[in-house]
Amino acid sequence: MNIIVDAMGGDNAPDAIIDGCVEAINMKEGFNITLVGKSEIIENNLSKKEFNKDRISIVNATEVITGEDTPTKAIRGKKDSSMVVGMKLLKENKGDAFISAGNTGAIMTGALLIVGRIKGIDRPSLPALVPSKKDMVLIIDAGMNTVCKPINYLQFGIMGSIYMKLIYKKEKPKVGLLNVGSEDAKGNDTLKQAFSILSSSQINFVGNTEGNNIPGGDIDVAVCDGYAGNVALKLYEGAGSLFLGELKKLFTSNFFTKLCYLMLKPFFKNFKTKFDPDVLAGAPVLGVNGLVIKSHGSSKAKTIRYAILNRAIPLIENGVVNEIKDQFKNMEVDSSDDKID
Repeated sequence: MNIIVDAMGGDNAPDAIIDGCVEAINMKEGFNITLVGKSEIIENNLSKKEFNKDRISIVNATEVITGEDTPTKAIRGKKDSSMVVGMKLLKENKGDAFISAGNTGAIMTGALLIVGRIKGIDRPSLPALVPSKKDMVLIIDAGMNTVCKPINYLQFGIMGSIYMKLIYKKEKPKVGLLNVGSEDAKGNDTLKQAFSILSSSQINFVGNTEGNNIPGGDIDVAVCDGYAGNVALKLYEGAGSLFLGELKKLFTSNFFTKLCYLMLKPFFKNFKTKFDPDVLAGAPVLGVNGLVIKSHGSSKAKTIRYAILNRAIPLIENGVVNEIKDQFKNMEVDSSDDKID
């Protein structure tokens, strides 16, 4: 198993990215890493660290795609960037996954232009995992497609079901259509058509679902367009941060609350981990012909470590990409709006 990592992508690159890769290597056997970026910088960083030198290789790339770059121009113009070179390695089957914390738009564009769309997929999507009362819930799409056609919601539901079945062992994941109400007739025309298509599909569609059903754990997959999904995800993250912050203030307000905190510290550590965006890091671009994983731009070493150990490796081992290929190989799609300017 070989995981390709964009060493130059992200706000804290390259040091945090390289540190996270070394931490992952030192914690688990059974995989190697290819770091892509400016070789001299990477080599200098690695020379100061203790790890199995046989498990990390370097591929030189002289350019960097920054957060200010226009995605399509960057992918087409910066041919020797760490992101483009890394995705080409994935395309050439020289790795099993590609991870980057770089420019989100460029990652999405590169995934389509370089890695390519799976046959039968109308639009790839970006899922996001969030905790609930019962288990994890997958929000799909979480920001890649802000405007969708009815058929996209079905395909998101199929891909989300495959993800939850293979990774979280849900035999029949419950799929809900995120809407402004739970009644069948709710929503605009697109959502009504999506409801109809989902209702007649083979997936375990449980109907329209409201936002409160996500933390409630009443569904396993929340299907939505990228606009609603991203708003839901960011609100979720913000509410979690607020809640944890208020708890911290409560338990540090006086001597007695501090004493209570010390007694409960192990339990709160587990609780905090459940909402930690670094632990939940790494969203695969589902629907492209290879495993491309987006980590958030402010990724720290811890974030990259979790993206490798908790996302890339399980997705590779469970064959999520191949299962999506099998499910969609006979599906017809309309590619009239697939052009990227």
